[in-house]
Amino acid sequence: MKRALITGITGQDGTYLAEHLLSLGYEVHGLVRQTNLESLEGGRTGEVLNQCLLHAISLDSFPGLHRLIKKYKFDECYHLASVSFVGEHLADGFHTMFANISGTHFLLATLQDLQPDCRFYFAGSSEMFGRPTEAPQSEQTPFLPRNPYGISKVTSHHLVRNYRESYGMYCVTGILYNHESPRRRPEFVTRKITRAVARIASGQKYRLELGNLDARRDWGYAPDYVRAMHLMVNQPVPKDYVLATGHLRTVREFCAAAFSQVGLDWQEHVVSVDRFFRQEDAVPLVGDSSLIRAELGWSPTFTFEEMVREMVQHDVALVK
Repeated sequence: MKRALITGITGQDGTYLAEHLLSLGYEVHGLVRQTNLESLEGGRTGEVLNQCLLHAISLDSFPGLHRLIKKYKFDECYHLASVSFVGEHLADGFHTMFANISGTHFLLATLQDLQPDCRFYFAGSSEMFGRPTEAPQSEQTPFLPRNPYGISKVTSHHLVRNYRESYGMYCVTGILYNHESPRRRPEFVTRKITRAVARIASGQKYRLELGNLDARRDWGYAPDYVRAMHLMVNQPVPKDYVLATGHLRTVREFCAAAFSQVGLDWQEHVVSVDRFFRQEDAVPLVGDSSLIRAELGWSPTFTFEEMVREMVQHDVALVK
């Protein structure tokens, strides 16, 4: 039986990855905050986490990580946890950069010291490209991060690459574009939309306030992306890949698809308000995942419409 460690196991990607690894016969361990450990939600997410061994250890605790990795031998480590502040001001993002970079470094250093054969996956982000000069973006596109979150991801990526090249460890970065699911947190615009659709359909709410309806995103389905994470960790040679659908959709299109699931016209319920408005970048963030498709045979299985349908059906069931 293989043993895997997942940081950020209570998040969207963490629960789907745990579920995938459990289906493959893994023993799954996860790092959680003490508060998360005390308030695990029910439903399918709770069922998955109840099958895992959870450890209340902070990523900024080098002694805690050292004790855990000394106690258990891990075959694979998936580093998904991060502080996801995406503001523009560097001074406001000090905690984001410190927590994300130090957490990655502590984890890599501990593994290199105690278990250098453990295979390591790091969850990168399209925010590493920031405001790119070309679209779509591939593994060869320069990183131009424009916020604390993107900067912390780029720095962590270079740490991962350095441990791979300097110490010969199997370390990889997956550069993930937006990926959604019913387990997405409510503060993300996709889940904000599907939750509002469910409430409006039940008569609880009438108006949904959003920002720029023409904003475009490369939206994929989260379970497809965690499948790619496992693929990347189980190759003969470690290599970094972009994970994306390669297709752009607007917030307007997402609204139309979501409201159509309950037979409503989105234009009767959605308004664009100034306080949420964010200007669209001239060059969009859209990924070129041709390399992982060609070399590992990975490709998305869920269409945009199928993903939206699943999210709406989930939130409608919650409201009921």
